[in-house]
Amino acid sequence: MDTIWLTGAEWLAVLRIGLGLWWLESWRHKDKKGWFERGTGIAWAADVAGKHKWNAVRSGFTTVVAPRPKTMAYVVVYAELALGLGLIVGFLTPIALIGGLLLNLLYLVLMIHDWAEQGQNAMMALISLVALFAMSWQAWSLDNAMGLFL
Repeated sequence: MDTIWLTGAEWLAVLRIGLGLWWLESWRHKDKKGWFERGTGIAWAADVAGKHKWNAVRSGFTTVVAPRPKTMAYVVVYAELALGLGLIVGFLTPIALIGGLLLNLLYLVLMIHDWAEQGQNAMMALISLVALFAMSWQAWSLDNAMGLFL
């Protein structure tokens, strides 16, 4: 592979780190007080899920999320933080990439009618796939330094 300035593995690390920064920004801009104390994030998602045209989304949300809104708020918010940090430093990178891909796909399905969000979720999912299958932890990562996932 011919590249300019950096090696192919380093460019993939740039992509991985950029995705991590995107997740970190998703975490940073959330109103944590609203999510944790007032339940705003899960309440918004419940409204979206309740109007969803797919029964699987409505019943899935009712079964998994609705009975435990406070726990799910913490899961969502801190999953975004963990994904961001894991991808930036390259720690447990394949696990973070798969987790991020699944979270983006959940967001994509939940917000199927919100085109403003779909571009972001689709691009983050695509980056996750490329970074996973190209093994983006080969450069500039704790995984590589520790000899993980070789």
